[in-house]
Amino acid sequence: MKSKVSTSIANRQSKEKLDAFSVLNGIFFLLTCIIIIIPLVKVFVDSVDAKASYGMNLWPNKFSLSGYQLILSTVALYKPFFISCIVTIAGTCLGLVLSTLGAYVLIQFEMPGRTLFSYMLLFTMIFQAGMVPMYLNMKSLGLTNTLWSIILPGSINIYNLILMRNFFEGIPQSLFESAEIDGCTPMGIFLKIVLPLSKAALASIGLMFAVFFWNEYTNFTIYINDSDIQNFQVKLRSLILDDQSLAAASSAGVFQTTVKNAAIIVAILPPLIIYPICQKYFVTGINMGAVKE
Repeated sequence: MKSKVSTSIANRQSKEKLDAFSVLNGIFFLLTCIIIIIPLVKVFVDSVDAKASYGMNLWPNKFSLSGYQLILSTVALYKPFFISCIVTIAGTCLGLVLSTLGAYVLIQFEMPGRTLFSYMLLFTMIFQAGMVPMYLNMKSLGLTNTLWSIILPGSINIYNLILMRNFFEGIPQSLFESAEIDGCTPMGIFLKIVLPLSKAALASIGLMFAVFFWNEYTNFTIYINDSDIQNFQVKLRSLILDDQSLAAASSAGVFQTTVKNAAIIVAILPPLIIYPICQKYFVTGINMGAVKE
């Protein structure tokens, strides 16, 4: 009787502690969300406020879409936007191909040197050559002032490859053995079994590749000097910092702060559109690829 009473008391105390932890955890994450959301709301409000000025305005004093109209009507941004789309699509596709093929090779347990290759890849995550050797390598290969200098380095991401490898290792080995018994080739197993079962991982890693290539700025300023093949981010920044463009905006009755904040919203809009589409796969893919049981 005493043991039952003590057990019930212990369970009640554990539930009270759990409830207290849940409340504190919820409050913490709520405050974190507020801290993250308020700056985004501030930027959006300033982008639609014709009287935007410094200060914490969470509601526009005078609603206006003049900042967006100015940016969308700038013909000089059309080609950079198209180049950003090409780099994002090509880099994401190539990154997924290299990540999936590399991960599939690393799960071949009978392959000689598999562990050595894995350690070599992990070594590159910690130690890298640096910016100057990378530039010299691109120059010697003749890739400077070409979009390949942006696509090729970014499509080889060891972190994504390791995530994909861990995801592939979670696929039951019996499926591979059954396919081999039926006469399926290794590439057939990869195309008909591995990839169809990896939609969550492909979507999550593809999203990370897409966001990376869309936000690419540094490599464009390092490897590309030709203004005709600059991407949307570089052109948008030069437009914002150009005194003549801001003077034209002021003469058109558009506040300079409004134009700058509208440019920020336009730059982050594509990832915000893509993320909800891939959200249902993102958490599943990351958890299954990052957690190894």
